[in-house]
Amino acid sequence: MTNEDIYKRISDHFSSYIIASDETFGILNIEINPNKNTEILQWLKEDSILQFSFLTNIAGIHYPDSTEREIAVVYQLHSWRNNSRLRLKAYLSIDNPTIDSIVHLYNGANWMERETFDFFGVNFKNHPDLRRILNEDSMDYFPMRKEHPLEDATREDKDDRFFGRF
Repeated sequence: MTNEDIYKRISDHFSSYIIASDETFGILNIEINPNKNTEILQWLKEDSILQFSFLTNIAGIHYPDSTEREIAVVYQLHSWRNNSRLRLKAYLSIDNPTIDSIVHLYNGANWMERETFDFFGVNFKNHPDLRRILNEDSMDYFPMRKEHPLEDATREDKDDRFFGRF
């Protein structure tokens, strides 16, 4: 089954919820409406032809310069039947990074969603146990967000000539 076949089948059912699509390194990427993630993912899992029954990964990405689309939740799926991979992206506003949990669809989503919450601050509605998984509970920030400078501008012991800056 080709990426074109997969995209056609998905767009036949969810054309109004698809925002964009492209292909990267042979993997079909589809940007979806974040309010319809559970509906789309459930259909992808249960569809008799596509059968994306394996959730490979859930990840977050922070795009600080994309207004109202600062946080992306990325779902990577695999169809054992068709030996196909699919990547779904849903963009969220940093003011309210909330999306529905898919733990009821894929048990493995539990810890992946917790990790995405822990590092990016994405709130997964209806998650059975949404709390930090790797960082301290006392942290009041999300370390993978690009909200802090990478270097201390007040350092006096650093010579920019050695870092290719003049």
